[in-house]
Amino acid sequence: MRPELILWDWNGTLLDDVELCVDALNRLLQSYGYPQRYDRNQYRAIFGFPIEEYYIRAGFDFSKNSYAELAEKYMQDYVPASAACPLMPDAVETLEMFRTAGLRQVILSASKLDTLHNQVAERGILGYFDRLLGLGDIYAKSKVEVGLAYLKEEGFDPDKAVMIGDSVHDFEVARALGVHCVLQSGGHQPPEKLRGTGAPVVENLRGAARLILEESDKNV
Repeated sequence: MRPELILWDWNGTLLDDVELCVDALNRLLQSYGYPQRYDRNQYRAIFGFPIEEYYIRAGFDFSKNSYAELAEKYMQDYVPASAACPLMPDAVETLEMFRTAGLRQVILSASKLDTLHNQVAERGILGYFDRLLGLGDIYAKSKVEVGLAYLKEEGFDPDKAVMIGDSVHDFEVARALGVHCVLQSGGHQPPEKLRGTGAPVVENLRGAARLILEESDKNV
């Protein structure tokens, strides 16, 4: 059965912001006097949700500086710098493949909604999406409630929706929504961590599109 809806994660899935996030983490550590620094692989090994726990794994001490303070400082660095981040390879081609196939596409992100809208608009791809679903603040809590409200509002059968993401959290969100999930391993978490979810894991977005469209055609 071909799906009717693609729920896209944004950061690390469509937006290639991993290098920026590594750099922003290291700048945040430096600005607060921490000695440790992370490379891309080390960052991907510790990244995850909730973000507070990722900050603790990175070595921040909340008794010295609160999570709210650190998150605010991080976003002051990240948001303007993110204008230089490219889309993931094959992002536009994949969006076009799904549009050609007649699927509705929505971004479901833990980003603040106005930041998400600006980032999508800057890259000229707003027209591919029926809706942008983001959060109301910068603290990157769960996007489950936002997704559930959207599915209910639109009357979508969750069994006809697929979440495409790059993290274990995206799988957890998909499971909470009752939708299918495909994870691509070029983002914020390494493939071995993603495979632990039991969800299909692909190397890139083109692989995700091929899996979703070809598998659904087989089951028609």
